[in-house]
Amino acid sequence: MDVSGGSGQPRSDSPDPTEHRAGPTDARPDPADPRATTPTDQAEPTPETPETPQTPKPGETPKAPNPEHTPETPNPEHTPETPNPEHTPETAGTPGTAETPEPAPAPRADAPREGDRPGPAQSGMAKGQPPQRPKEPGGGLLMGRPFGVPVYVAPSWFLVAALITWVFGGQLDRVLPELGAARYLVSLFFAIAFYASVLVHELAHTVAAIRFKLPVRRIQLQFFGGVSEIEKEAETPGREFVLAFVGPLLSLVLSGLFYLAMQPVEPGTVPGVLLAGLMVSNLIVAAFNLLPGLPLDGGRMLRAVVWKITGRPMSGTVAAAWVGRALAVSVLIGLPLLNHWGAFGGNTADSSGMDAVTDALLAAILAAIIWTGAGNSLRMARLREHLPELRARALTRRAVPVETDTPLSEALRRANAAGARALVVVDADGTPLSLVREAAIVGVPEHRRPWVAVSGLAQDLTDGMRVSAELAGEDLLDVLRATPATEYLVVEETGEIYGVLSAADVERAFVRAMARPS
Repeated sequence: MDVSGGSGQPRSDSPDPTEHRAGPTDARPDPADPRATTPTDQAEPTPETPETPQTPKPGETPKAPNPEHTPETPNPEHTPETPNPEHTPETAGTPGTAETPEPAPAPRADAPREGDRPGPAQSGMAKGQPPQRPKEPGGGLLMGRPFGVPVYVAPSWFLVAALITWVFGGQLDRVLPELGAARYLVSLFFAIAFYASVLVHELAHTVAAIRFKLPVRRIQLQFFGGVSEIEKEAETPGREFVLAFVGPLLSLVLSGLFYLAMQPVEPGTVPGVLLAGLMVSNLIVAAFNLLPGLPLDGGRMLRAVVWKITGRPMSGTVAAAWVGRALAVSVLIGLPLLNHWGAFGGNTADSSGMDAVTDALLAAILAAIIWTGAGNSLRMARLREHLPELRARALTRRAVPVETDTPLSEALRRANAAGARALVVVDADGTPLSLVREAAIVGVPEHRRPWVAVSGLAQDLTDGMRVSAELAGEDLLDVLRATPATEYLVVEETGEIYGVLSAADVERAFVRAMARPS
């Protein structure tokens, strides 16, 4: 089983107008300018005072945007990140949505006019050129980086390793009673060898993803197997099918290899028992993952088939997810009954009430994992369907350039006159230096604003905080996630300043897109 994830998180800072020769008449928004239009689904409260676009009422604690809040994904561990036992770009879980401030006035941006002199620093980031990726998140104990992908062992693995050691040790006591207490050492070796086989299964997905140029965030070994978190979706149903099938295929190959290794070994010995156990366990892993329901590999294969037939990946996801939910109900009801009837080779005469409870608990856990994974796949499919609606150009706020020593009250007066909602601090040549943080503005009392320079409320611009106005959808979220901030400078491909993108605005648009039906 595998999971994939990904989400983006934006940030912001503040600007400062210098020689931006714009009078109140020039500053009026142009109806043809997309930055001057207000989305119909976003409430736009008017400023409390004429001096600032967003001035809190006296005695009222203003709400400031959370500088580290991200729209997620998906992360899915955003999720943004909830575990999702599948191996594709559908992330596990929905992006976290923390409480955000009330929507500010319409997203607008101050486009450069003739006479404005963009400096070299304005040449920002070219379209599709993401900054350096952030430090990779953890996920337990780091075991290594095969093929450059970090492999983590989650804390829950130690619980399941102890469980396997105890259960397999009891079986060894019946087959090899002469081992005594040493049987638990043999059982622990079996647990480690079994999860090494699971790692091979996940590495098969990882190698296929790398072959298709899909980024793999990490591999994690956990309670019920492992997950390969692939951050992008396969571009074609054929690649999706191959990406899903290679995992069970490798498990079948391992099962065959263990079977061949058993042939020269005496059955009643420790090596014979270990090889037989590994052969059977890998066969079970392959068969279970081939079941045709998300989030299992078989569900991804079914999704690819429906996608190929209908031409719509969403149709494949819906079909495979509902089959997955039906599979979850079948596991919940059928697994205890089959075990009770001896379908798995147990002796029904020796079964006790505790065995029935254990079977029911195991079935419930498996069913919950499958049901949750299927639901996560549906949510992530809907997310990816709506991602193209997130466009940097449409979400950008109009910005006013100000010099470093400009008093905050004067900067806000200029922004209010221009109908802008962001400040960019520039030098004497018009080169952007930093962005004034909205949260910092709200935190300055009105009577102190004439004595506070905008430079004291600004965050220095880095390359990662320069966003191309042409970015949209997943490309936009990738860039924002790579450099977390509260505001970003949005630039044209020519390098001219287009405006400021607020993380809060992206998050609100993200939540609205997720709320709309597919």
